Amino acid sequence: MQTNLFESELTFPNAKLQDYPESTAFDEIEPNSLVDLLPELPLWVMNPDYERVNWFNDFIANMWPYLDKAICGIIKSTSEPIFAEYIGKYQIKSIEFEQLTLGTIPPRLHGIKVYDSNEKELVFEFAVRWAGNPNIVVALKLLSLNFSAQLIDFQVAATARATLKPFVPTFPCFSNIVVSLTKKPEVDFGLKVIGGDLMAIPGLHHFVQETISKQVARLYLWPQTLDIPILDSSIGAVKKPVGILHVKVLRAQKLLNMDFLSKSDPYVKLSLGGDMLPAKKTTVKMNSLDPVWDEDFKLTVKDPEAQVLQLHLYDWEKIGAHDKLGMQVVPLKLLKPYEKKELTLNLVNSLNPNDPQNKKPRGQLMLEMSFIPFQEDSVKFSGPLSFHERKESISSLSDDISLRGAGLLLVTVIAAEDVEGKNHTNPYAVVVLRGEKKKTKARNKTWNPKWEEEFQFMLEEAPLKDLIHIEVKSKKRRFGFRSKEVLGYVDIQLKDVIYNGRINEKYHLINSKDGILHVDIRWKVI
Repeated sequence: MQTNLFESELTFPNAKLQDYPESTAFDEIEPNSLVDLLPELPLWVMNPDYERVNWFNDFIANMWPYLDKAICGIIKSTSEPIFAEYIGKYQIKSIEFEQLTLGTIPPRLHGIKVYDSNEKELVFEFAVRWAGNPNIVVALKLLSLNFSAQLIDFQVAATARATLKPFVPTFPCFSNIVVSLTKKPEVDFGLKVIGGDLMAIPGLHHFVQETISKQVARLYLWPQTLDIPILDSSIGAVKKPVGILHVKVLRAQKLLNMDFLSKSDPYVKLSLGGDMLPAKKTTVKMNSLDPVWDEDFKLTVKDPEAQVLQLHLYDWEKIGAHDKLGMQVVPLKLLKPYEKKELTLNLVNSLNPNDPQNKKPRGQLMLEMSFIPFQEDSVKFSGPLSFHERKESISSLSDDISLRGAGLLLVTVIAAEDVEGKNHTNPYAVVVLRGEKKKTKARNKTWNPKWEEEFQFMLEEAPLKDLIHIEVKSKKRRFGFRSKEVLGYVDIQLKDVIYNGRINEKYHLINSKDGILHVDIRWKVI
């Protein structure tokens, strides 16, 4: 006995097709009827990469009485302020819903397809159809006359693409839903006014149907989108670098003497609050309470409104812990973009205002600071009127300058797949550029490690002719000895990154059977 795999998915649009039994094999349907039937088939029948979602349709069917009330409540609360704008205009006394229900027939998904993506997002395409029996009656009081309009026999068919992004570590684990139609929707309905169906007027039905479809398509047909925020954009968001903080440590004076037989040997440690990168350090000035450094540093800024520059002075010791000479912080919000600022800071023991040791003079630290936003982020920090004021301080936004100028290369080693070692598989990645080497943490006993670690390379010129070398290695310690083996490597031309600003790709590892490395590389121009 042959069964119809999709009998619950079909609605027959004409009598010819309804003449067939509910379960009918394809070879028993006449060719002419089959042509009429094809548009009614669900996508999972004609496209093998679409999946059936009967379980979801069953879920919606069981939940529909409650969803109906919830959706109607949203429609009513949304419509009331719109109706209120028209009351008092055009002699309208009142507008309200007399009846509002979506009926007993829920919409159905006719297939769903999930796309692979290298981004932190989920992209899926789905087809939805709804031949509902809503009862929506709007009452209009115009002067002393009462009118009512009833929506009947509503039908809609649409194919849409939805993207859940970006992923965040807060339930429901994504912050936005972006929806767009992939083709013009099909809409049909009847509209009863004073007992008669307006859509039965010759020509009006097709005109209204086409007008609604075109208007909906104009608003939401790709590349137009409907953005639905789910979480606050700041929740779980990973802040990206927006500029470079230039710091020149000039000198210090009247520092504390922490040594008995000689003077202090001071050095300065610099870091930005909220940054996990290692602190930068000046050289040590031996036997001096008034050291002069004149040393330049560059730090990556992610949030100039909230971050602070932390400065700690220490007395270097050959043996044992280094003595603390003092500290101070500078909020970055005090700086104007592109403007150099000289500061003289009075050193304190701590930021606690009640610390009694803060009363003791600890000397002063002099430095110069300036914040230079990246070209693509400069609009956030400067209005159009200040463009000419900063014209001499920043490079032109031309492609030529962006290809020659200094910048920051951000390399995020995301994950690897199918990396198998001969003796052990505790993979970690090593990133090498211009002799500078950085590595991720090791992931023990896995062929599919996930790192999500970002490395920064500050470069004085665009790496147009450079290769970045990334190796995946494995290490294991046994009986005090450490053994290592290379699981695969890849060399990536950075020219494409410079021209495009970013690449997010998966690369097949060389000298690996099936290994794949996923990296995200960005170039930000100063």
